[in-house]
Amino acid sequence: MDLKAHIRTIPDFPKPGILFYDISTLLAHAEAWRETVERLADAVRAYRPDVLAAIESRGFIFAAPVAYKLGIGFTMVRKVGKLPGAVVSHAYDLEYGSDTLQVAEGLVPAGSRVVLIDDLLATGGTAQASVQLLRKVGAEVAGAVFLIELMGLKGRARLDVPMTTLLGYEGG
Repeated sequence: MDLKAHIRTIPDFPKPGILFYDISTLLAHAEAWRETVERLADAVRAYRPDVLAAIESRGFIFAAPVAYKLGIGFTMVRKVGKLPGAVVSHAYDLEYGSDTLQVAEGLVPAGSRVVLIDDLLATGGTAQASVQLLRKVGAEVAGAVFLIELMGLKGRARLDVPMTTLLGYEGG
């Protein structure tokens, strides 16, 4: 099945000059959604994870069914103030400023093999910061899996873990 046929492109969103790849049309198509989960699960399985880590918020959409299918749990990588209780934080620089990511303390056992999952790899800044945060809590980040990679933005070069993407687009 051609998954790209189920992803709508929207020009000039969220601002002029940006071509937005809208996954909501893929999620709405039952067969395409099922096939996407199967392919993502196969890609994740190859890294032999103990747990998945998903980047806020669209990564959660993919992590939940993949983790369920593989019989493993997943933890959420979130922005500041979104997680209750004790958290571990990691601040990082973006192209135009800085941000901080957090995970709940104690949900990723030290030494766990973790695979990071998200919908989109663009510049790679948030993905690499997530890898660093997971290492901070003692995880072994075995790899990263993305539905879409915007290859023109060269985010792959920023990641220092093996990675797999299902769909690549030249734009960026």
